[in-house]
Amino acid sequence: MDQTTINEASSYIQDKLGAKPSLGLILGSGLGVLADEIQNPVIIPYKDIPHFPESTVAGHKGRLVAGNIEGKQVIAMQGRFHFYEGYSMKQVTFPVRVMKQLGIESIIVTNAAGGINTSFSPGDLMVITDHINNMGSNPLIGKNNDELGARFPDMSECYDREYIQLAGKCAEELGITIQKGIYVGNTGPTYETPAEIKMLRTLGGDAVGMSTVPEVIVAGHAGLRVLGISCISNMAAGILDQPLTHTEVIETTEKVRDDFLHFIKKIISRLPQ
Repeated sequence: MDQTTINEASSYIQDKLGAKPSLGLILGSGLGVLADEIQNPVIIPYKDIPHFPESTVAGHKGRLVAGNIEGKQVIAMQGRFHFYEGYSMKQVTFPVRVMKQLGIESIIVTNAAGGINTSFSPGDLMVITDHINNMGSNPLIGKNNDELGARFPDMSECYDREYIQLAGKCAEELGITIQKGIYVGNTGPTYETPAEIKMLRTLGGDAVGMSTVPEVIVAGHAGLRVLGISCISNMAAGILDQPLTHTEVIETTEKVRDDFLHFIKKIISRLPQ
């Protein structure tokens, strides 16, 4: 994905927008309900946007929604792309490049994840403090475009510390108990084996999923401030004596819908301009 394709996609979207967005949102499995809260929405199906992939997973509507929420101009991905769908890392992260081109300065990335930390419970919301890239690839592999970011970007603070503190304060004000922890990105589409979960816990992982890490790497490369939030939709393999299903993921995210909406909207309202 070169600068030309980024420009073509962003120009198409810009022509549809009324105002320049300052905040990007990537909404994971079952969490797209936040896009329904956007006022005066401009809705753009992915299939209409030049060079955009299409989402193929249940719980991902596959469209951009732009407009106003809590006084901020936002652009939201109602559904994301995954490496396991057969897309390249550059295709998976292409929307982040496009949102940056459209003018966003910050991005909130959400996902549904399996709980590795045994003190977690399904339905918990976890603010991501760091991640482990266990995908065996990186979206920045290949020739670097210095206009987009540095060849060797620092990832020591890819999740913004000020935003993490703000999320904690917002949860406290709302009376919502949240977790904080390290997210492990695997390729999927298989759920992990019990042995793999034991390994990831040993490595320091608190939650595991099949997304987020590529987008955050590119956001960091692009100089965007990032807040990551996982909905712990199930306990990972080997913790509970039951099989894992995508249906369970969607059902759990539906149960925490209200807390998730209140939490994210509160954060958005308090983000610095």
